[in-house]
Amino acid sequence: MQELHDAPLAPLTTFRLGGPAARLLTATTDAEVIAAVREADASGTPLLVIGGGSNLVIGDKGFDGTALRIATKGFELSGTSLELAAGEVWTDAVARTVEAGLAGIECLAGIPGSAGATPIQNVGAYGQEVSSTITEVVAYDRRTRETVTIPNTECAFSYRHSRFKAEPERFVVLRVRFGLEEANGLSAPLKYPETARAMGVEQGDRVPLSAARETVLGLRAGKGMVLDPEDHDTWSAGSFFTNPILEPAAFQDFLGRVHERLGPDVTPPAFPVEDGRTKTSAAWLIDRAGFTKGYGSGPARISTKHTLALTNRGAATTEDLLALAREVVAGVHAAFGVTLVNEPVTVGVSL
Repeated sequence: MQELHDAPLAPLTTFRLGGPAARLLTATTDAEVIAAVREADASGTPLLVIGGGSNLVIGDKGFDGTALRIATKGFELSGTSLELAAGEVWTDAVARTVEAGLAGIECLAGIPGSAGATPIQNVGAYGQEVSSTITEVVAYDRRTRETVTIPNTECAFSYRHSRFKAEPERFVVLRVRFGLEEANGLSAPLKYPETARAMGVEQGDRVPLSAARETVLGLRAGKGMVLDPEDHDTWSAGSFFTNPILEPAAFQDFLGRVHERLGPDVTPPAFPVEDGRTKTSAAWLIDRAGFTKGYGSGPARISTKHTLALTNRGAATTEDLLALAREVVAGVHAAFGVTLVNEPVTVGVSL
């Protein structure tokens, strides 16, 4: 297991931000991951687990503890069952399932990060979420000091949330198992309107798997959501804020503010969810509050391609990024009474 001291963490994140770790370990096997976690727990050393670094905002002072980079490999396909090691590059794994003719995660193409992070955040995009195909998650339980296998029904999946996110100090994901679909080379039914429109089909239709993947990659690239070292619009964590889910009274108050600010004929995006609540669009809120594409004059700005992405233009610090995020949160709340919540995990800092 590789060990470095005073090790830069910024290169391990898609933001390319953050100070160094006192100690950085890189584990390439499950046994090494477990050994590193047990050592940190036994000594009381703070532990930061890093996968693909696509969902991390690390403070400029860095991390005074042990950072554990999970670089395990493993892609095992048996029929329609798939097992991925936590360190597998997610977008590569999606490509391989498409090549194998299996449906279920093809619309999650291009999402940066590692496979182990997908159940934590219940990663989703373009009408698919991993919760619909994950069958089991194998994790090290820091409380019981055992490796456990957690079935889907015990993962408490919800919108961009899970049991693993709710208990961040307890579980370290080692492997993720999926149940995919063999549909004669066709995708799962398309659920997302933008994807269906881009392909010239109706929602609910199936299309060739490779075409679905390529379409999603094209849509993501147009929004700066596919990693490109030469494109600062991709020096981000993707969507920085989750889409707000509002209680009935809060949604009515929101509608009133929209009509007062933008006019009685303006209808914001609204998607019914469980318990009578309504989901609206964070990107719409940000744009209508005055934070348009490319907003900002400093080294951290809103992406020129998508209002949901906050970006490092090459010389930003984490504090630059957080100042922009706080400005957006305050502006949206002042305009619409809705408080945006950051999607990336913050380390040593907060909004």
